[in-house]
Amino acid sequence: MSLWPDVLYITAAFLSGSVPWSWILGKFRGIDIRSKGSGNTGATNLFRICGKGAGITGLLLDTLKGALPVLAAKHGIPGILPPIGDWALALTAIFAVLGHVFCPWLGFRGGKGVATTLGVLLILSPLTTASALAVFVLVLSVTRYVSLGSISAAAAVIPFVFIFEPGRLPIQIIICFVAALVIVRHKSNIVKLLHGEESRFSFHGGNK
Repeated sequence: MSLWPDVLYITAAFLSGSVPWSWILGKFRGIDIRSKGSGNTGATNLFRICGKGAGITGLLLDTLKGALPVLAAKHGIPGILPPIGDWALALTAIFAVLGHVFCPWLGFRGGKGVATTLGVLLILSPLTTASALAVFVLVLSVTRYVSLGSISAAAAVIPFVFIFEPGRLPIQIIICFVAALVIVRHKSNIVKLLHGEESRFSFHGGNK
């Protein structure tokens, strides 16, 4: 069996994930978001610096760049490429996230991967995603810490995937890996949270 479909999907996923949409949207406004706010190239920092419209746009684009290549790999591209199996699908998912986290166009320094992971999870396990989103919204609503909401949702993904995707070992492994990666990428936020130095999120933009 040819491995070319697997290789093409995985490569396309990395390239899709590597598009730094939030940084690009900031540049359209004459701002390099790496030099402001948290310095992160994700949608949360874009929201804080450029406002609600830009932040929501960045969030949607970062989510789509994870979802679309995994969706294509799962169902195939009619007349061009067939769908692939769970192991290759799992690799496609992780490479989409890695493209964002280790963006080659920005010196292999990217965002924390939350929105791109969200896109990947939406395709791999919608019920796991919905449950994790509920955790995120609850924690954010109570604490107004985006980082704590993201960490809590990532941690919650691990038991949820075993509940909602029984017997799908490749998907279970890769979702646990991606969740762990998101938590590790928040290590500086964890330190700030422990020291009471983390910025709270304002739904109108800006930090408090």
